[in-house]
Amino acid sequence: MSEFSGPAEPCPNDDSHGRLGCAEVIAEVWTLLDGECTAETRQRLRQHLEACPGCFKHYGIEERIKTLIATKCTGDKAPEGLRERLRLEIRRTTIIRGV
Repeated sequence: MSEFSGPAEPCPNDDSHGRLGCAEVIAEVWTLLDGECTAETRQRLRQHLEACPGCFKHYGIEERIKTLIATKCTGDKAPEGLRERLRLEIRRTTIIRGV
């Protein structure tokens, strides 16, 4: 993810009156991008993004990163030897934690 240093302009929503602040929005950007938030949270995030240029810019950057990753990683598979070593390590880790 990209680094975020705060909005370029003051955010009209960054207050303590029950609205989402910039830090909260930035922390939830990926849940919005991945469609993993509730309808209520999605609505609150979108309202903030529409009113806050800094957060909206950050959201756009993260959206482009997600698209780039999806484009560049399509169809690539790990070599079978690597996949088998990972399976073995996962089984080994699961067994150790289960003891």
